Amino acid sequence: MSTEVNDFLKVSTPREWVQTALRNIDLLLVDHANCEKKAASTAISLLYRYVEETSLLKQLSRLAREELRHFEQVVSVIESRKIEYVQLSASRYAARLHELIRKEEPYRMIDTLIVCAIVEARSCERFGCLIGNVEPQLSDLYENFLLSEQRHFHTYLDLAGHYGADELEERLPVFLAADNESILSIEKNFRFHSGPIG
Repeated sequence: MSTEVNDFLKVSTPREWVQTALRNIDLLLVDHANCEKKAASTAISLLYRYVEETSLLKQLSRLAREELRHFEQVVSVIESRKIEYVQLSASRYAARLHELIRKEEPYRMIDTLIVCAIVEARSCERFGCLIGNVEPQLSDLYENFLLSEQRHFHTYLDLAGHYGADELEERLPVFLAADNESILSIEKNFRFHSGPIG
């Protein structure tokens, strides 16, 4: 696991979350598929919202395609295991981060890019927690996903810095604090980005 991502996030996933994940692989896979679908949707929505930002368009178009490929891969695993792909309620993780996004531009764009960077970094870190603890098929899959999420993390962080280096420096600690609090908060429902279950 990249120490770079761990250092960036400040707080590591609690061991309790990993233990819950290993007992709930089916649920983990279903929510992971939903996360990949949402990640693609977020990138595409940014393409629509900021059509004039050419430096953003190509990078996020490639990123969205990769997220959709990940979605397809996870769905294939779900199908091969004969798991029912059901609708799940989302964890509070992303909502807590999105609540902090400012409404006015260009701050809305910069904050959104920062949130996306943190979500990708946290996903990367979670894959690192699972690799070697799950069966080889999933371990190999998560290793590939980890490398992709690491690239996506850099893409979003670099774009945020491109559009507002000072804003990035000022706002990043705000969003990281929310991430850290969420990751340590006890929750009722296990999800890919949930805190420990209590």
